[in-house]
Amino acid sequence: MPPSSFDRHRFTVLAYCGQFYLQDLEAHGVWMRSHAEDDQHPPAGWTEEAVYVHRIGVQPHSIAIGTARSDMVETTLLFHPTAPMASLEEADHVVEADIELPTGDLAVYGPADGPGQERHVNVAAGRYRVRVSYTPSAPPASEHDDSEPGDHLHYRMDIWPTGSPAALAVLKQGQRLWAG
Repeated sequence: MPPSSFDRHRFTVLAYCGQFYLQDLEAHGVWMRSHAEDDQHPPAGWTEEAVYVHRIGVQPHSIAIGTARSDMVETTLLFHPTAPMASLEEADHVVEADIELPTGDLAVYGPADGPGQERHVNVAAGRYRVRVSYTPSAPPASEHDDSEPGDHLHYRMDIWPTGSPAALAVLKQGQRLWAG
């Protein structure tokens, strides 16, 4: 069942190695096993352009969200029936990409999370557009590491179904050097 209009999910995630993931775990796992020996695909989609320009790594059924610090980070997923208006004023960086979710199980987790520690949101199987907005924020209310370098940012992901594929797009470019 698809999330209702403006369905909101908030998670605090350990962004180990400066990243966390949005994935269809089953479908991405199948893709990874079939490309295990393929060195044409950088790990988690982290090309040089992804690191310095997009700040997201894209692979089939997966988006790796780059973070400004390796620490606990606050995230919000907002589901919409159609593309929402882009709000660029508050965010330092805004990027959009597609993700295919053939099982309808969207997992949110960090690289240090073990199996079963993911947060799951059930959606209708299909293609979605994800807009990631990087917005300055206070440290998370949950446990965080004050000694970790990098700015505290809130990672907002607006998500809506889309019928046709679209290219990755940077809607607002943040500073080139941005993470700790």
